[in-house]
This record gives sequence, C-alpha cells and structure tokens, in this order.
Amino acid sequence: MARILLIDDDHLMCQSLSLVAKSKGHESLCAYTLREGLEMASTEPFDVVFLDVQLPDGNGLDIVSRLEKLPSAPEIIIITGYGDPSGAGFAIKSGVWAYLEKGSGINEITLSLQSALQYRKQKQAGAGVGYGGMNRDGIVGNSPGLEACLEQVVQAAASDASVLITGETGTGKELFAQAVHRNSRRCHGNFVVVDCAALPENLIESMLFGHEKGVYTGADHAREGLIRQANGGTLFLDEIGEMPLSLQKAFLRVLQEHRFRPLGSLREQESDFRLVAATNRNLEAMVTADRFRGDLLFRLSSFVIELPSLRACPEDLKLLARHYTDRICEHYGIPTKGFSPVAG
Repeated sequence: MARILLIDDDHLMCQSLSLVAKSKGHESLCAYTLREGLEMASTEPFDVVFLDVQLPDGNGLDIVSRLEKLPSAPEIIIITGYGDPSGAGFAIKSGVWAYLEKGSGINEITLSLQSALQYRKQKQAGAGVGYGGMNRDGIVGNSPGLEACLEQVVQAAASDASVLITGETGTGKELFAQAVHRNSRRCHGNFVVVDCAALPENLIESMLFGHEKGVYTGADHAREGLIRQANGGTLFLDEIGEMPLSLQKAFLRVLQEHRFRPLGSLREQESDFRLVAATNRNLEAMVTADRFRGDLLFRLSSFVIELPSLRACPEDLKLLARHYTDRICEHYGIPTKGFSPVAG
C-alpha cells in the first residue's frame, strides 16, 4: 500500500483523486494549501504527491524542489486546470513524473500513478532506473548527459503519456523515439513514422486520416491513414514544428479523443496510439509568434526529453567512432580497423 498526498484547493478534485487511490488499495491524505501540504510532507513519508499549480498561497511549481529534497523524496505528479506549455516544460525538467490537466480521464490519471509507483519501487529496490537492461539499439555513448536521457526514456516508457523529444539536428531524436516504443508495453505494435516536413500539404490530411474511394480525383480505392496504422502502437511525428497550422487544430482533437474521420467517410474511427513527437525548433517561441498552437504544445509536453548535442558530450566521441567504424568494416566484409595513437 502506497501513501498519496493530494495538494489541491479544489475539494471535489481531492475527493476524486482519493477515490482513484483507494480503488488501487492506497492511502491518501488531502491538503488545501501549499503551507499545509509542505507541513504534512515534511512530517510524514509519502510515495506520490499530486500537486496543483494555482493554490491560494502560491504556485505549486515553486515547491517542487523542496518536495524532492524531503527524506521520502516522493514522486510528483502535477495536475492543473491551467494549460501552460512553459510550466509543463519547467515541471518535467525539474523532475516531476507527469503534468496532467484536470480534464484528464481517470484511466490516464490511474496509469500515471501506477507508473510512478512502479518506477519508485525499482529505485528503492536498488535497481536504479534499469536503463542498463533497456533496449537501446543504435544509441551509443555513456556520458552523463546521454545517461540522463536514457533514464528519462525508461521513465517515459513506463506510461502512455505523450512525449516530446527536442534537440539539434543529428542528436538522435528518432532513435530515442524508437527506444521509448521498444521499452514500452506497446513494443509489439507498429511504430509509425510521420515526417511532418516531408508531407505534401495537399495530401497531408489524406495520409494521416485516410480516405474513402472516390473522395477526390485519383482516389480509386480506400486508404487507411497513418493514425489508424498506429493503433495499438506508437505514432511518431518527426519535425512536429513543421505541421501546418490548418492541421494542428484537427490533430489536437485526435490527440484528445483518439477518434478521427477519414476523408469522405460518414463514420468516425478510433485509434489507440501513443504519441511521440520530435522537433529541433523552439516551439514556445513559435507559440508566441502565433506559428504553433499553445494548446497543442501543452498536450505534446506531458513528458519532455531534451537531447544534448555531441559537443556537450565529447566523451562519447570515441565510442561513436568505434561503433561506426565497426559497422563500415562489417558492411564491406573487411577486418576491423584500429585507430592511431594521435586519433585517441
């Protein structure tokens, strides 16, 4: 049985979260102000804290670091009615488990709670996050920056929350997206890649949502869209910053409801996909410039993995050189090559 602390001035929300905790056999206590919540967390051990953002005596994000430094070091789940993309990014970077809206369904809240408790159990058992045993095919390196990202992959793979992977071109965003998929419960489903920068604007809706026969000239047969193909698996939207504004609103609804209507169809279809997106753009700046929807960014940012550049991880250079040299030798069927002392 885990102990859950709920810090929220919304009494109805506290009651709902308490019922979720109780249904899983856990104990829960409620606090309605930051001060009361900190006092309770400082005097009693808790495994998970559900923390609201807007409270009568302050902003919940301001006490995240204080909660993390407590002897029990509880896992923290932010749950708020205020969709703030920058706040979501700050919270995830600060180490919170998830950033949920109060409109989130019971299943999403329950899954976040169970995943956080499973992760906590691994840590307390001395198993760390277990990234040493993860499937990290193609990800080469052991620098602190890279290992921190691998830890986040394990954490992200334990839930179904949307993941946003950021980083410069060449940092391996698709490799990390594949790692999230391979290490999740969806690993046996499809990993469907959508390159938003390469989709022709006149066909993008048809490719994503599918279409019925005859809906437009050349549509001589019905086509299943990429969103449907990701049913039971992972939908990876690469270069999400390139998605046209005209499509972002429609995709936001798909992300919220997991329902969509193929072009020319009278019926909606469902797709149980997990979303992973990637970008090398500053989406927050794009929101400010009205070139990206803030509500979509909020939905994408449930979990953020920020990949470091290679220049920030120079200790990985030797391993990368060895890895790719071996691959080239194997491809051409030649003996493995070494490196001169000067190269080392």
